[in-house]
Amino acid sequence: MDYQFLKVTVKDELAIIEMDRKHELNALSKGMLAEIKHVFSSFLQEDNSIRLVIFTGGDECFSAGIDLKEAPYYSGEEAASYFSLAVDIYSMLLDYDKIVITAVSGIAFGGGFNLALMGDIIIASESAIFGHPEIKYGFNPLLTPLVARIGMARSKELTLRGEPIGAQKAYNIGLVNRVVEPERFRDEVCEWAHQLVNRSPEVVRALKRSFDVVSRLDARAALEYEFEKTAMLFNIRGDIREKMKGVIIHKDYGRNEDHS
Repeated sequence: MDYQFLKVTVKDELAIIEMDRKHELNALSKGMLAEIKHVFSSFLQEDNSIRLVIFTGGDECFSAGIDLKEAPYYSGEEAASYFSLAVDIYSMLLDYDKIVITAVSGIAFGGGFNLALMGDIIIASESAIFGHPEIKYGFNPLLTPLVARIGMARSKELTLRGEPIGAQKAYNIGLVNRVVEPERFRDEVCEWAHQLVNRSPEVVRALKRSFDVVSRLDARAALEYEFEKTAMLFNIRGDIREKMKGVIIHKDYGRNEDHS
């Protein structure tokens, strides 16, 4: 399918989705949200081989958030439709069973910040700026993924102040996984992608599900769930035992090497 507001590149088991409303700072119009929902949904089809998705806004800007040229003119019904679409997208991505890397350069504000948080891994250029300015407009930001990533105290600080933070502070508070120089940005993202794309889809699905479930359980129930999942994978995946046989544990620093 051809998209008006996205560039989609697929190579083997890796997909790159790049938001492409550069003149509007990749503002999240209803049209672009609809395309984001469609393309991510398409990778969940049973006959689709995609294992990993890179989601980005390009080298200059991730997303300025809700489209301020469009949103002020929504009718009540149009506003409800827009936010319902946003809920559909975020709900889908929170439960997404493939690895998602969000690659953030430039501003990621409001809804753009929310989309950045949908990544399992967030890689930021030194130019990245994150912000939830919603309180200044009189409404609330999306808290669920933010609190899950950086905790309640930091989330309150970011959202109540409504002030942006740079990439290095985002790294220091655990918001992003890596910060890299702009000239290294794409290479770093590709290196992560080429490493992670080889992970078993079945195991990735189980691991992501475990992250979602254990955060809602008490400690004992979480342990029981995780070991039950581990036992299930151990018993149904015949390659696990063979891979274990090929590992040699060295005395120096406990380094492992796979000679299988």
